[in-house]
Amino acid sequence: MTATSTQISRPVRVRARKVRHEAARRRSQGRRLVLIDIENISGGGIRTLAEAEWAHRMLSAAIGFGDQEQVIIGVSKAGAVNTWPIWSSARHVLGSGIDGADHALLEVLRGENIADRFDEVVLASGDGIFADAVATLGIHGVSVTVVAHRSSLAKKLQMAASRTLTFSNSKNNTEGAA
Repeated sequence: MTATSTQISRPVRVRARKVRHEAARRRSQGRRLVLIDIENISGGGIRTLAEAEWAHRMLSAAIGFGDQEQVIIGVSKAGAVNTWPIWSSARHVLGSGIDGADHALLEVLRGENIADRFDEVVLASGDGIFADAVATLGIHGVSVTVVAHRSSLAKKLQMAASRTLTFSNSKNNTEGAA
């Protein structure tokens, strides 16, 4: 009898979740979230204000920043002191150790109902560690643009994204998902 009641209640929960998701999607229409793995964009730890400024200039030129969007920066504890003054209006998530900032951003992607709150996500990182989370957002109807250095863009991440924007120090290049 327990198995039967579980089978009956499961479809009801799925439908309720789907209805909530669709209602949330209508409320979030046009909202964009920008997630930045700043150390991936800068090519290493943020040791100076100039490095944080450079990353800000590069991303501003590549994607622009709107007044109403949320920006979240993943950064190491050591790099935070130079990142905060340049990105003062952004939310900062801190990580330590190898891939610490990546894991802090992944916690946001996995634990904050991003698909219900945003229609578009921009991920500034080429790290393959984000591929599964990006694919999951795509399954839920969220458009995901990945911004990365062409030379450090993981193929798995590129395949998961709706669109990729690659850049080098001198030139921007947009490409569709493969």
